[in-house]
Amino acid sequence: MSQTIAVIDYGMGNLRSVAKAVEHVADAADKVLVTDNPDQILSADRVVFPGQGAARDCMAAISNHHLNQAILDAAKSKPFLGICMGLQVLMDFSEENGGTELLKLLPGQVRHFERDTEENGQRLKIPHMGWNKVRHIDNHPLWKDIPQDSRFYFVHSYYVEPQNREIIAATTDYGIDFTSAVARDNLFAVQFHPEKSARDGLILLRNFVQWDL
Repeated sequence: MSQTIAVIDYGMGNLRSVAKAVEHVADAADKVLVTDNPDQILSADRVVFPGQGAARDCMAAISNHHLNQAILDAAKSKPFLGICMGLQVLMDFSEENGGTELLKLLPGQVRHFERDTEENGQRLKIPHMGWNKVRHIDNHPLWKDIPQDSRFYFVHSYYVEPQNREIIAATTDYGIDFTSAVARDNLFAVQFHPEKSARDGLILLRNFVQWDL
């Protein structure tokens, strides 16, 4: 059966590479729709919510495109995948830009990596940029066929700190052990970029496209 997969376009995010990656793993009959239309987002079978940039700019862009409610409704009602800022803005509050109110779907904060973060006596660069291991916390369907400690591609200076630790689906070590994926009901969101993460990133996207709630 064919399906429609909406990729939310609010003017921020590497939408072309995300959409192309989703098209690559979807069935030929599936429709991948890059859209900022709330009705199209809510009528889609699945929703991908990518993003990059600063928290305040992202929230302003979401508001300017009148997408706040559509994102919240989709995240509560159908398979929903958040990527990078598409994870962070689901939280309550970010330290970025002197403090930014977010969508408040998932209780928790977005924290900045400490500038003196170290590992083995070496100061780590901020932003955290490049390949790093992702350790699964649970047996979520989106981890199917992805080995433990597989490497994914990250670009970020902030990380999420969920209030409810039961939603943590994966962690990554970068001086500290931070949350790199969360899962709750129909929602799955990651700090890394699956569309830039070679084979395992495509497997995760394939698992999302096939995720049967």
